[in-house]
Amino acid sequence: MAEELEEWCRCLPKVELHAHLNGSIRDTTLLELARERSKKGQLVLSDVEGVILKDDRSLQECFKLFDLIHVLTTDHGTISRVAKEVIEDFAAEKVIYLELRTTPKKNEAIGMSKRSYVEAVLAGFKAVETVEAIFLPIDGNIQHIIPPVQQNGPAKGPRMCQIFVRLLLSIDRRENLDGAMETVQLALDMRNSGVVGIDLSGNPIVGEWQTFLPALTWARNQGLPITLHCGEVPNRQEIQGMLDFHPERLGHVCCLDDLEWKTLKASDIPEKHPLILCTDDPGVFSTTISCEYALAASCFELSKRELFRLAKDAVKFIFADDKVKQTLSLIIDAAECDLLIPNEDVENCLPSEK
Repeated sequence: MAEELEEWCRCLPKVELHAHLNGSIRDTTLLELARERSKKGQLVLSDVEGVILKDDRSLQECFKLFDLIHVLTTDHGTISRVAKEVIEDFAAEKVIYLELRTTPKKNEAIGMSKRSYVEAVLAGFKAVETVEAIFLPIDGNIQHIIPPVQQNGPAKGPRMCQIFVRLLLSIDRRENLDGAMETVQLALDMRNSGVVGIDLSGNPIVGEWQTFLPALTWARNQGLPITLHCGEVPNRQEIQGMLDFHPERLGHVCCLDDLEWKTLKASDIPEKHPLILCTDDPGVFSTTISCEYALAASCFELSKRELFRLAKDAVKFIFADDKVKQTLSLIIDAAECDLLIPNEDVENCLPSEK
């Protein structure tokens, strides 16, 4: 029954709004990169192979894996490869809209700047092969990252499946204000090349979020949507400050006390406080968005209709215009008709010809 539900969830068109690039890396890719480093004498494979191959990692093992990923994903080619594979993996889970987030990194030893890092990520977007990746500039005009690909040859046959992709640049809490301002400037410079918003993330017990307030305020004044990692650990002053800042979206929000929940409910961050199911780091946590939907259905006794509602509600909060939202909603509506009828009554379904 669980496998059947998960397979059904895999067929459900979904929206992913909180996924980190490095945390979404494939285990097979990570193992291959580790073996290459091992051959060069740069690490001991036996020290890391076990945690890479394990699919039920403890929290401590997840942190160990994060550290390893940062060591192994340091060059432009690897970053492009990971970005390409991550998009293809989400598309395989029937994600129709993906906002991928990543922290621009510098590596002076190989001439990597924050800009060249982001360019490498975007190069990975362009290299996608198994699905048609569609880029959405911030003005809402649909632009193809790659030419339409035909499944049955260049001149005939149906198109590949499509996935709409956007990129959020993350400010790491370990940075200083200058570093944060550089990231915002980069997002502004590349807003027509795939970058559509700013995220604040990183170790929640490192740094003070107020350090980055000038950068976040500047980003907002320039029209960039903002999402904050909030309430990952108890911190009343920080949580209250983030709520007062009023970002477009909040991530996690796990550790709020009664007063903070009251404040959140009195706001509209976002309106009516929807629940949006996401994966965060599917590679590290050995999950998929389909698994998360199935888990939510099992734990909270959600019907298939309610799962569709979760997916469709998420569309309202993407960093895109109404035309894009309408397109995604129509895709989900069409799938709802196919996947639920005749088992359940579905609203907004057009009559089909027999």
